[in-house]
Amino acid sequence: MTRIVIIGGGPGGYEAALVAAQLGAEVTVVDCDGLGGASVLTDCVPSKTLIATAEVMTTFDSSYEELGIIVADDTPHIEQAARVVGVDLGKVNRRVKRLALAQSHDITASVTRAGARVMRGRGRLEGMQALDGSRKVVVRTADGSEETLTADAVLIATGGHPRELPDAQPDGERILNWTQVYDLDELPEELIVVGSGVTGAEFAGAYQALGSRVTLVSSRDRVLPGEDPDAAAVLEDVFRRRGMNVMGRSRAQSAKRVGDRVEVTLSDGRVITGSHCLMAVGAVPNSAGMGLEDAGVRLRESGHIWTDRVSRTTAPGVYAAGDVTGVFALASVAAMQGRIAMYHFLGDAVAPLNLKTVSSNVFTDPEIATVGYTQADVDGGKIDARVVKLPLLRNPRAKMQGIRDGFVKIFCRPGTGIVVGGVVVSPRASELIHPISIAVDNNLTVEQIANAFTVYPSLSGSIAEVARQLHTRKENGDG
Repeated sequence: MTRIVIIGGGPGGYEAALVAAQLGAEVTVVDCDGLGGASVLTDCVPSKTLIATAEVMTTFDSSYEELGIIVADDTPHIEQAARVVGVDLGKVNRRVKRLALAQSHDITASVTRAGARVMRGRGRLEGMQALDGSRKVVVRTADGSEETLTADAVLIATGGHPRELPDAQPDGERILNWTQVYDLDELPEELIVVGSGVTGAEFAGAYQALGSRVTLVSSRDRVLPGEDPDAAAVLEDVFRRRGMNVMGRSRAQSAKRVGDRVEVTLSDGRVITGSHCLMAVGAVPNSAGMGLEDAGVRLRESGHIWTDRVSRTTAPGVYAAGDVTGVFALASVAAMQGRIAMYHFLGDAVAPLNLKTVSSNVFTDPEIATVGYTQADVDGGKIDARVVKLPLLRNPRAKMQGIRDGFVKIFCRPGTGIVVGGVVVSPRASELIHPISIAVDNNLTVEQIANAFTVYPSLSGSIAEVARQLHTRKENGDG
């Protein structure tokens, strides 16, 4: 029986374990925190659970008057502008942790039911490949003892952890990283969020909705510098309109506690203060201290593990998946990398990873979902494509629901009309991107999308309308 050892129990690890077990391998998963990894325990599941509460409050606050909803409110007249709904953050965070643990237990049950062994501990590679092609993995268990496992193939799926600035060390009370926010019992009165990437933007938007006064510190000229510029512009406008202080081109140099306050010093000498500070300045791969380079595994300068499109590293019999590879920090990509690794090693049919079919989502309000080629690819000449963007303001369902912000954008090839990418900015954009993802993955044309029925009225009707406009321009010879 083929022996597989998987180090790390996040999406890349546990999905690989399920595939390998189903294909008849003897599988051992080595994990130190609980199956599901950061994605389930401290990242995706917890943050999106918190955001779900924030989303309800945002929807209520922004549209209840327009939709004709009357709220019985005994706020004194002089304070009538005060919020009519509030949040018990301690209760929210207890629910967050409960759901994360439940999801981790469900994953563990699925993996063990499939026949895999789960070991609690930390694994490292020991030496080079043996003459028979096997590898040694040394596991240091929770009680301090060590056990050596022999594997025909090893998958490294150890993920990453929050990056820290030397002069802004989290203390878990006032200066926090994104794994520590779920220990708060009370809502931060004034929250400074350092970092305007996906994590920073999601938490800034969520806490603003929950009732904190938020300052978002961005070292770049706009929020979400890696996303579609039109989408980022919409979100930044929404943030500012809702009262967030967005500080562009402002790099944080240090953060320190001063009593019950936090002072954040910027590189230009300015100092801003708040009750709490959330550091969201990226992640570091968990690749140190694992014997990787001694085992022949090549690391990038950043510490990420180099892999090819079927998840192989430079060491024979060693694969890697997930955030530790730096390919694309998404749970869905990690899971696919893990599955591909097992399909490849165990001789099953496998398709190499194709990042141009990956859909992703930023869980702000509104959400930003993307797939395929981007506006930057088109503007930079990487691909020749025609583009149509349609604001949601024209959509009848959006009008009914009081949705003012957002759009649908589709990219297609001139001549053929084949869909190569798309962007959706709206509530539940994570659901609306799916038809565009199907089109990109299957080389469908704008004509095929335009001819498919949509429900009237629906937000998805805007996807069909954009496709019709692209198809009409093609027929008229535009582009």
